Amino acid sequence: MALDELKSALPDFAKDLKLNLGSVIGNSDLPQQQLWGTVLACAIASRSPKVLRELEPEAKANLSAEAYTAAKSAAAIMAMNNVFYRTRHLLSDPEYGTLRAGLRMNVIGNPGVEKVDFELWSLAVSAINGCGQCLDSHEQVLRKAGVDRETIQEAVKVASVIQAVGVTLDAEAVLAE
Repeated sequence: MALDELKSALPDFAKDLKLNLGSVIGNSDLPQQQLWGTVLACAIASRSPKVLRELEPEAKANLSAEAYTAAKSAAAIMAMNNVFYRTRHLLSDPEYGTLRAGLRMNVIGNPGVEKVDFELWSLAVSAINGCGQCLDSHEQVLRKAGVDRETIQEAVKVASVIQAVGVTLDAEAVLAE
Protein backbone atom coordinates (compact mmCIF):
# COMPACT_ATOMS: atom_id res chain seq x y z
CA MET A 1 0.00 0.00 0.00
CA ALA A 2 1.32 3.42 -0.99
CA LEU A 3 0.33 4.94 2.33
CA ASP A 4 2.53 2.47 4.19
CA GLU A 5 5.38 3.20 1.77
CA LEU A 6 5.15 6.92 2.46
CA LYS A 7 4.91 6.40 6.21
CA SER A 8 7.96 4.15 6.24
CA ALA A 9 9.92 6.67 4.15
CA LEU A 10 9.40 9.39 6.76
CA PRO A 11 12.28 9.89 9.21
CA ASP A 12 11.84 9.26 12.93
CA PHE A 13 11.68 12.97 13.70
CA ALA A 14 8.49 13.15 11.64
CA LYS A 15 6.59 10.55 13.68
CA ASP A 16 3.63 12.92 14.00
CA LEU A 17 3.38 13.08 10.22
CA LYS A 18 3.37 9.26 10.02
CA LEU A 19 0.50 9.10 12.48
CA ASN A 20 -1.39 11.95 10.85
CA LEU A 21 -0.98 10.50 7.35
CA GLY A 22 -2.54 7.25 8.54
CA SER A 23 -5.41 9.00 10.27
CA VAL A 24 -6.36 11.66 7.71
CA ILE A 25 -6.36 9.20 4.82
CA GLY A 26 -6.83 5.82 6.48
CA ASN A 27 -9.55 6.89 8.91
CA SER A 28 -11.21 9.75 7.05
CA ASP A 29 -14.94 10.34 7.31
CA LEU A 30 -14.99 11.80 3.80
CA PRO A 31 -16.78 9.74 1.14
CA GLN A 32 -14.28 7.85 -1.07
CA GLN A 33 -14.58 10.18 -4.05
CA GLN A 34 -14.12 13.31 -1.95
CA LEU A 35 -11.21 11.75 -0.05
CA TRP A 36 -9.26 10.38 -3.01
CA GLY A 37 -9.94 13.43 -5.18
CA THR A 38 -8.58 15.57 -2.36
CA VAL A 39 -5.58 13.27 -1.98
CA LEU A 40 -4.77 13.37 -5.70
CA ALA A 41 -5.27 17.12 -6.13
CA CYS A 42 -3.15 17.80 -3.04
CA ALA A 43 -0.43 15.35 -4.06
CA ILE A 44 -0.14 17.26 -7.33
CA ALA A 45 -0.22 20.63 -5.53
CA SER A 46 2.49 19.48 -3.10
CA ARG A 47 4.93 19.37 -6.02
CA SER A 48 6.60 16.36 -4.40
CA PRO A 49 7.46 13.67 -6.95
CA LYS A 50 7.59 10.95 -4.27
CA VAL A 51 4.23 11.87 -2.76
CA LEU A 52 2.58 12.00 -6.17
CA ARG A 53 4.19 8.73 -7.33
CA GLU A 54 3.04 6.92 -4.20
CA LEU A 55 -0.49 8.28 -3.87
CA GLU A 56 -1.59 8.57 -7.51
CA PRO A 57 -2.08 4.83 -8.19
CA GLU A 58 -4.29 4.39 -5.14
CA ALA A 59 -6.23 7.54 -5.97
CA LYS A 60 -6.74 6.29 -9.53
CA ALA A 61 -7.98 2.94 -8.22
CA ASN A 62 -10.50 4.68 -5.93
CA LEU A 63 -11.84 7.23 -8.40
CA SER A 64 -13.93 6.98 -11.54
CA ALA A 65 -12.17 8.13 -14.69
CA GLU A 66 -14.23 11.34 -14.56
CA ALA A 67 -13.34 12.04 -10.92
CA TYR A 68 -9.66 11.27 -11.56
CA THR A 69 -9.59 13.81 -14.40
CA ALA A 70 -11.58 16.35 -12.38
CA ALA A 71 -9.19 16.12 -9.42
CA LYS A 72 -6.25 16.75 -11.74
CA SER A 73 -8.21 19.63 -13.28
CA ALA A 74 -8.79 21.13 -9.82
CA ALA A 75 -5.05 21.05 -9.13
CA ALA A 76 -4.31 22.60 -12.54
CA ILE A 77 -6.85 25.42 -12.47
CA MET A 78 -6.07 26.30 -8.86
CA ALA A 79 -2.34 26.46 -9.64
CA MET A 80 -3.25 29.36 -11.91
CA ASN A 81 -6.06 30.91 -9.89
CA ASN A 82 -4.22 30.82 -6.58
CA VAL A 83 -1.32 32.82 -8.01
CA PHE A 84 -3.59 35.27 -9.82
CA TYR A 85 -6.08 35.95 -7.03
CA ARG A 86 -3.50 35.87 -4.23
CA THR A 87 -1.48 38.48 -6.13
CA ARG A 88 -4.51 40.71 -6.67
CA HIS A 89 -5.34 40.42 -3.00
CA LEU A 90 -1.77 41.16 -1.85
CA LEU A 91 -1.22 44.18 -4.07
CA SER A 92 -1.96 47.35 -2.12
CA ASP A 93 -3.64 49.00 -5.12
CA PRO A 94 -7.36 48.00 -4.94
CA GLU A 95 -7.84 48.88 -8.62
CA TYR A 96 -6.41 45.47 -9.60
CA GLY A 97 -9.49 43.90 -8.03
CA THR A 98 -11.71 45.79 -10.47
CA LEU A 99 -9.89 44.65 -13.61
CA ARG A 100 -11.28 41.80 -15.68
CA ALA A 101 -9.31 38.58 -15.07
CA GLY A 102 -9.47 37.50 -18.71
CA LEU A 103 -8.43 33.95 -17.82
CA ARG A 104 -10.34 30.87 -18.92
CA MET A 105 -11.77 28.86 -16.03
CA ASN A 106 -14.46 26.82 -17.77
CA VAL A 107 -13.66 23.67 -15.79
CA ILE A 108 -14.99 25.31 -12.62
CA GLY A 109 -18.43 25.60 -14.19
CA ASN A 110 -18.38 22.13 -15.71
CA PRO A 111 -15.90 19.91 -13.83
CA GLY A 112 -17.39 16.56 -14.88
CA VAL A 113 -18.22 15.58 -11.26
CA GLU A 114 -20.47 16.87 -8.51
CA LYS A 115 -19.77 20.57 -8.02
CA VAL A 116 -19.34 20.07 -4.26
CA ASP A 117 -16.53 17.56 -4.80
CA PHE A 118 -14.69 19.85 -7.21
CA GLU A 119 -15.10 22.82 -4.85
CA LEU A 120 -13.73 20.77 -1.95
CA TRP A 121 -10.68 19.74 -3.99
CA SER A 122 -10.17 23.35 -5.09
CA LEU A 123 -10.37 24.53 -1.49
CA ALA A 124 -7.78 21.95 -0.38
CA VAL A 125 -5.37 22.97 -3.16
CA SER A 126 -5.94 26.63 -2.26
CA ALA A 127 -4.93 25.81 1.32
CA ILE A 128 -1.62 24.40 0.07
CA ASN A 129 -1.06 27.36 -2.24
CA GLY A 130 -2.03 29.89 0.42
CA CYS A 131 -4.66 31.92 -1.41
CA GLY A 132 -7.00 33.44 1.17
CA GLN A 133 -9.36 34.87 -1.42
CA CYS A 134 -9.77 31.46 -3.10
CA LEU A 135 -10.20 29.75 0.28
CA ASP A 136 -12.99 32.16 1.21
CA SER A 137 -14.67 31.81 -2.16
CA HIS A 138 -14.67 27.99 -2.20
CA GLU A 139 -15.65 27.76 1.47
CA GLN A 140 -18.66 30.01 0.85
CA VAL A 141 -19.79 27.91 -2.13
CA LEU A 142 -19.43 24.73 -0.07
CA ARG A 143 -21.30 26.15 2.93
CA LYS A 144 -24.13 27.39 0.67
CA ALA A 145 -24.36 23.86 -0.75
CA GLY A 146 -24.86 22.50 2.76
CA VAL A 147 -21.36 21.16 3.39
CA ASP A 148 -20.54 21.30 7.10
CA ARG A 149 -17.43 22.83 8.60
CA GLU A 150 -16.16 19.43 9.72
CA THR A 151 -16.05 18.18 6.12
CA ILE A 152 -14.23 21.31 4.99
CA GLN A 153 -11.76 21.00 7.84
CA GLU A 154 -11.21 17.32 6.99
CA ALA A 155 -10.15 18.28 3.46
CA VAL A 156 -7.81 20.96 4.84
CA LYS A 157 -6.28 18.39 7.21
CA VAL A 158 -5.60 16.09 4.25
CA ALA A 159 -4.00 19.01 2.39
CA SER A 160 -1.82 20.02 5.34
CA VAL A 161 -0.53 16.52 6.02
CA ILE A 162 0.18 15.74 2.36
CA GLN A 163 2.04 19.05 2.02
CA ALA A 164 4.07 18.40 5.17
CA VAL A 165 4.96 14.87 4.05
CA GLY A 166 6.09 16.18 0.67
CA VAL A 167 8.23 18.92 2.18
CA THR A 168 9.82 16.50 4.63
CA LEU A 169 10.56 13.75 2.10
CA ASP A 170 11.92 16.18 -0.48
CA ALA A 171 14.17 17.84 2.10
CA GLU A 172 15.49 14.47 3.27
CA ALA A 173 16.21 13.46 -0.35
CA VAL A 174 18.24 16.63 -0.87
CA LEU A 175 20.13 16.17 2.39
CA ALA A 176 20.93 12.56 1.48
CA GLU A 177 22.67 13.60 -1.77
